[in-house]
Amino acid sequence: MGLRDMIRGEFIDLIEWLDDGNSTLAWRFPRYDNEIKNGAQLIVREGQQALFVYRGQLADRYVPGHYTLTSENMPIMSTLQGWKYGFNSPFRSEVYYINTRPMTDFRWGTPQPVTVRDPDFRMVQVRANGTSTVKVTDAEVFLRQVIGTESVVDTEQIVDLLRRNISLAFSDMVLQTGLGAIDLQGRQVELSDKLREFVAQRMQPFGLGVDQVTMIISLPEEIQQAMTRGVARGVEASGFLSNVDLNRYQQAQAADAMLAAAENPSGGGAMGAAMQAGMGVVLGGQMAGAMQGGFAQPQPQQQQPQPGYAPPPLPGQQAFHIELNGQAAGPYPQDQLRQFVASGQLTPQTNVWTTGMAAWAAAQTVPALQPLFAAPPPLPGTPPPLPPQ
Repeated sequence: MGLRDMIRGEFIDLIEWLDDGNSTLAWRFPRYDNEIKNGAQLIVREGQQALFVYRGQLADRYVPGHYTLTSENMPIMSTLQGWKYGFNSPFRSEVYYINTRPMTDFRWGTPQPVTVRDPDFRMVQVRANGTSTVKVTDAEVFLRQVIGTESVVDTEQIVDLLRRNISLAFSDMVLQTGLGAIDLQGRQVELSDKLREFVAQRMQPFGLGVDQVTMIISLPEEIQQAMTRGVARGVEASGFLSNVDLNRYQQAQAADAMLAAAENPSGGGAMGAAMQAGMGVVLGGQMAGAMQGGFAQPQPQQQQPQPGYAPPPLPGQQAFHIELNGQAAGPYPQDQLRQFVASGQLTPQTNVWTTGMAAWAAAQTVPALQPLFAAPPPLPGTPPPLPPQ
């Protein structure tokens, strides 16, 4: 008798699966045309199930334990084989072992961004990625839908199936919740469990269960920058900003508005220059506040300007240096000069100078300042003054 005949003549008397790794989901016991004899030993370890298949038809299933194969503990096989009174001769059957332990760290990600309606930014495209934990929950369904005629099924063979269904489940969840992009990102830990429910519904027809899904939602870079500046609508009204944060938010809005006006070609060169100058004042104040301690503190209400105090002129307003107590002071805008005229510190004979003048000159000789000294016209109905006697 040759070696081949000797192998064929041997009968299987021990069936077991020793799995050294954690990446195999299903494994078919190698039969090599041998037959399983009456009284053979079947060992099913924890985290395993054993399925007997006879001529492509599912027969008996065994949970963890040690079994002696007889007609008494093989009721379905006995029916399929026609063993009315037990069996004595060996029989043929395919034996599949199913790994029912959880498979961890399945990585997934959305291949295409998902469009989300957002109350602040209208239409936003978001992406998501994370990990999941999967295990076989229905061995019979898994055998029919996934294993087929394969002798070995490992995790790599279901990765694409899992990722595709998680991406579809993420789209379904976003649509059902109706949340905007910012709310989705803010509640992504809470929504991970809801996503797991959506994924579990999609994986159930394959005999797979999902124990856990983690999720990280990514927003477009321009949305992240807008959130950092705090320019989204509703930030000020949310009530979560402190006085300092609100001040920064308002300053950022003012800077954005001035920058937009400066870049607007229809506004003219003078307007753009004025806006840029105003923006420089705002940014300069912010930098000064940062150098003095980080956050700009609220300033007390300023008192009326005193002689010698000169606020920066408004954009486009001409400013003059004036002679006060024998010394040059200024420059002062015309609104400040009007106060000096009222207090008597600036008279028509006071020397003044501004950019473009060749030398100091009396205030009354400067056309731009002459209206400061003009007497108001008489009220209607007032008789003219009498001529001198």
